[in-house]
Amino acid sequence: MKPITKRMMRGLRVLLWVMLGIVLLFLSVLLVFRWVPVPTSAFIYHQNALHAAEPAIYKAANFEWTDWDNIPPELALAVLTAEDQRFPTHWGIDTIELRNVYDDWRAGKAVRGASTITQQLAKNLFLWNGRSYVRKMVEIVLSVSMELVWSKQRILEVYLNVAQFADVTFGVKASSKLLFDKEPMELTREECAMLAAVLPTPAKSNANEPSETLQKRHAWILKHMDKLGGVDYLKKL
Repeated sequence: MKPITKRMMRGLRVLLWVMLGIVLLFLSVLLVFRWVPVPTSAFIYHQNALHAAEPAIYKAANFEWTDWDNIPPELALAVLTAEDQRFPTHWGIDTIELRNVYDDWRAGKAVRGASTITQQLAKNLFLWNGRSYVRKMVEIVLSVSMELVWSKQRILEVYLNVAQFADVTFGVKASSKLLFDKEPMELTREECAMLAAVLPTPAKSNANEPSETLQKRHAWILKHMDKLGGVDYLKKL
């Protein structure tokens, strides 16, 4: 085993300082956007970059920010119901759901996703699509950091603004206008549940002409919104 040289120690110190700088920069960004509207996300930026490079092939991202007070409680509840019912109580990682996924894997069952809303937001804001252990580990670190710096309401507010609900359409405001020709606060309870229903595959799902699978998911969300206690569930945030 080679001894650790002074050069190696200097390199290690430089690496540690670089890593510390990245962490501090990230925390500074989180602190700023704890109050300031988020202007874009990694996914929105990527879509706009594709459009700029090949406008004849790729569309620009359809995105508008809207504040929490302009998001209907029924929509926030529908998204929690569909994506992360333990959102008010976990710290970015749902250990119960992870255990369930592990048990399914051990039993040879189909493995479903176990990402929380916080993890999905970390990926949408800062990372890239695709599956890898490296990306998942970074996603977990970012998720826990967000939970420490942002309130639960802020995490959900930003998620509802950058999540994709239709083809190249991000956020509840742009999606409400595109799909229902309404402002978010004008959406009915059924329309809120339909927006939540398309989240797993927004580019392939059509909220205006839902498939049988999408209709079943929509009905499930409406049923479980009631089981959670309605919009009073949001008081736990």
